[in-house]
Amino acid sequence: MERIIMIEERLLNEIQLKMIAWRRHLHRHPELSYQEKNTAEFVATTLRMLGIEVQTNFGGGYGVVASLKGELPGRKIALRADMDALPIHDEKQCEYTSEVKGVMHACGHDGHTAILLGVATYFSDHRSELRGELIFIFQPAEEVCPGGAQGMIKGGVLQGVDVIYGLHLWTPLPVGTIGSAAGPFMAAADEFFIDIIGKGGHGGIPHVTIDSIVAGSALVMQLQSIVSRSVDPLLPAVVTVGTIKGGTAQNVIAEKCQISGTVRTFDEETRGHIRQRIESMAALTAQAYGAEATIDYVMGYPPLVNDANEVERFFNVALKMYATECVQILPKLMPAEDFAYYVQQVPGCFMFIGAGNKDRGMDYPHHHALFDFDETAMLDGLKMLVAMVESHTL
Repeated sequence: MERIIMIEERLLNEIQLKMIAWRRHLHRHPELSYQEKNTAEFVATTLRMLGIEVQTNFGGGYGVVASLKGELPGRKIALRADMDALPIHDEKQCEYTSEVKGVMHACGHDGHTAILLGVATYFSDHRSELRGELIFIFQPAEEVCPGGAQGMIKGGVLQGVDVIYGLHLWTPLPVGTIGSAAGPFMAAADEFFIDIIGKGGHGGIPHVTIDSIVAGSALVMQLQSIVSRSVDPLLPAVVTVGTIKGGTAQNVIAEKCQISGTVRTFDEETRGHIRQRIESMAALTAQAYGAEATIDYVMGYPPLVNDANEVERFFNVALKMYATECVQILPKLMPAEDFAYYVQQVPGCFMFIGAGNKDRGMDYPHHHALFDFDETAMLDGLKMLVAMVESHTL
């Protein structure tokens, strides 16, 4: 532990400069989920230059997995970063603005990739002191379900792994702060798509029609009662109707009304219960109006549940490196993360690294066209991942 705390300033500065250069290259050349071919090639080339064993096209996509074996016995520890960008046009004006129209790194995955390359750089220089084996997971397609994690797991990336760590640069937290929490930490994210089928007709002769919009409107209101009346009030949950579409003209009764929305939960029992309530409510409400309902319910990422022992390790490590006020127990977060699949298989901890800097205009929310983060946060990410690995040798 003391080594990363006391690590020489020169080496830190060298790795930080490399991480900034890597991040800016990736930011200028973003690639969407399932299309990360050039990103994967860049990562693999960088790792090979460090003398690290690399596998490409892992998990049925553009996953990259690297293995670094230490010269001393120890645990097998996996570290994961995501690589994909978002279909958002970059509106920032800076030297590393995206050069790909309509695509940008608006969630910090370029930074995550650069940090993990930085960690690989550090340990490639300290191989003789490394205990056990490190598995570096560069995962594609975090942003789009079904995501890249399941393919990596099916490909065997966790075979023999004792523990896994991941992080997220987070602009809602000011740079210099870090945090995590034990147990359910990030929500499951599911989606529903409902079609209400009625009988169209003339707007002036409604009695010979079945108005799908009236039935759909009633269903929207009924759905609002699920969380307030069907879910334990001590268990966080969200049911949001995001779209309702129906009709083509003011004097035509619509035959079809389409409704879509999202569900967020933190435990499987509540998750399953809400699905049952939505499916039942859709069918019965449509029936009450003489209509029919079809529903496509998509189970997305499960809740991300941090291992209590590994979160305790995180706080023990963090409090030796940062002031108490800079280390936070974070509240549950409603965004979803497919890192959840990894911690279903092995113990792990997902941590958040503060990356916001209001004074520099780097406090836009994630998935915003002006999103950016304070690059000094990458050094905090590097320190935390290195320290988490080295804590297993103490």
